[in-house]
Amino acid sequence: MTRRADLRLGITDVAPVVSCGSFSARAVVGEHLPVTATVFREGHDAVAADVVWTAPDGTRGPLNRMRRYGEEPDRWLSTVVPDREGRWTFRVEAWSDPLATWHHAVEVKIEAGQGPGELANDLEEGAQLLERVAADADAEWRGRLTEAAEALRDGSRTLHDRVAPALSTALQRYLDEHPVRELVTPTPEYEVWVDRPRALYGSWYEFFPRSEGPVVGGVPVHGTFRTASDRLPAVAEMGFDVVYLPPVHPIGTVNRKGPNTAQFPGGNPHEIGPDDVGSPWAIGSAEGGHDAVHPQLGTMEDFRAFVARTRGLGMEVALDLALQAAPDHPWVKEHPEWFTTKPDGTIAYAENPPKKYQDIYPVNFDNDPEGLYAEVLRVVRVWMDAGVRIFRVDNPHTKPLDFWHWLIWKVKETDPDVLFLAEAFTRPAMMHQLARIGFTQSYTYFTWRTAREEIEEYGRELATNAHYMRPNFFVNTPDILHASLQYGGPPMFKIRAVLAAMMSPTWGVYSGYELYEHVAVKPGSEEYLDSEKYQLRPRDWAGAEAAGRSLAPYLRRLNEIRRQHPALQQLRTLRFHRVDNPNLICFSKTDPGSQDAVLVVCALDGQNRQIGTTGLDMPTLGLDWHERFAVTDEVTGARYDWGQFNYVELDPYWEPAHVFSVHLPRPVTWPPPVR
Repeated sequence: MTRRADLRLGITDVAPVVSCGSFSARAVVGEHLPVTATVFREGHDAVAADVVWTAPDGTRGPLNRMRRYGEEPDRWLSTVVPDREGRWTFRVEAWSDPLATWHHAVEVKIEAGQGPGELANDLEEGAQLLERVAADADAEWRGRLTEAAEALRDGSRTLHDRVAPALSTALQRYLDEHPVRELVTPTPEYEVWVDRPRALYGSWYEFFPRSEGPVVGGVPVHGTFRTASDRLPAVAEMGFDVVYLPPVHPIGTVNRKGPNTAQFPGGNPHEIGPDDVGSPWAIGSAEGGHDAVHPQLGTMEDFRAFVARTRGLGMEVALDLALQAAPDHPWVKEHPEWFTTKPDGTIAYAENPPKKYQDIYPVNFDNDPEGLYAEVLRVVRVWMDAGVRIFRVDNPHTKPLDFWHWLIWKVKETDPDVLFLAEAFTRPAMMHQLARIGFTQSYTYFTWRTAREEIEEYGRELATNAHYMRPNFFVNTPDILHASLQYGGPPMFKIRAVLAAMMSPTWGVYSGYELYEHVAVKPGSEEYLDSEKYQLRPRDWAGAEAAGRSLAPYLRRLNEIRRQHPALQQLRTLRFHRVDNPNLICFSKTDPGSQDAVLVVCALDGQNRQIGTTGLDMPTLGLDWHERFAVTDEVTGARYDWGQFNYVELDPYWEPAHVFSVHLPRPVTWPPPVR
């Protein structure tokens, strides 16, 4: 049997590692990434560990010393901070620490009353170790180390005087930074893909450019990219970072759906007229396919101008990538093999029983994968060339995983800054696997988490898996109007916005949320009445705000708070605190290494006043249990003196939440305790 040198010391449970190293862990530029491992050895000699951290260009940084962490005596931690995008690698190296072993042994033996004669070998071992360190030290420290070694050998001194130089605080600090590493045992190399910061933090706003046209004689006129660009300053004023557009391609005319089609799963509610605009997700017609712009929106140059205007306002465009086709899409005629043909010779349309989508043909990736893969990559690059660096991917869980793995990393080979958001409301296993294989962000179940217990459970799950899965908390979408918004009244719109914006570093709203749009197409449905998916829906933004009927100022304030507090741009530091009323929730976030912390107490009932008492986990905030601290409500400006236990009273019709900035006396250690 061959001896395994890499098993000399024990190293297990290395993190962050995704699927035993099959996929890359994730971080963003500037993020504090915790690396942990269980490190141990036989016997009683001291063991230590380092993180070896290598940049995408192969440059190896200095060793990051790991420290013991938590209640487990063999659990070790270090933090690395990537400074550029790309594929980084790390490994953990465990090693025997003879200096620490010697230090402990000498102190214990002296305390036990052993004299110089009994410690002769120990003193000589210490001298030899110091000389080993001195061989690589600069002149100043070489001298101090040599003097300490000579003192250990000087029999004319008292025992205390012999060991004192070697055990001095200054010398021990130097030895900690310049250790003697023996029996070095490395782990395999593990990958960390580092994205730009927008991959973790951002505020998204979704709107339909076609609804941003004028209303003439009471009749809405189809908007264009030029008219839609007039909406951008208001979106920027609300503090959003990303403008997400549904598909902007030509829309099919065959089997086109009309207004409120969602009521009629078997077909259209009426004869489609020339003014029915159809669903943007029914992509393609004689006017072009996925690489074309809908003529009523404008030209590709108009789209580029829209992208440029968005960037000029400090935002960027995210574009929908929906891999499906209308019956009159050019692909259907040119590549019928890219679809599924039924026994009767017709092409299968999309179904989600009892719903039927006769205006959409799903793509079949099994018949001609080489041709279809190449075409999708070409389409993505068309829009990348037009300035798009974020793609919101429609229903990725209905396409093969190996396709997405190939496409995402093919794009990142040349353009590492391109991001992909998975719109996958599906089984947890599929959602997590989409994240593992490369999706930058994911839609989540947040919309359906309304009770405190389930919100806390889900928040902990996401924070635990932050090394590969980044959430995007949308409070609503064109498809999802949750019952809590239908019946919760205006306070519930504030409540859900606070929870999304404060819990998740990335959150989003679909336009109309700021106008409290809450009417469903029918009882029990999550579809909007007069859904914008099937018709133009112009809104009187200015009139609503002038009349005080707009949530826009509140959304603006939430986004301002997010920008002012780096703690809210984190996911890993999300922690929940006790509160004795189930209709209240309390959580905090901290910014590693700084004094920035945010503490949120939010009502979950939009109808009734809520009273409770918090029981804060003080060490999570970097505080001792007995300490007092000041908090400022970032929404109202009120200041309070708080401690572990605090009385809270929230009236949802006044302010349903406290968003406190916490005035900490010292930086928060990283990571905070796991609770």
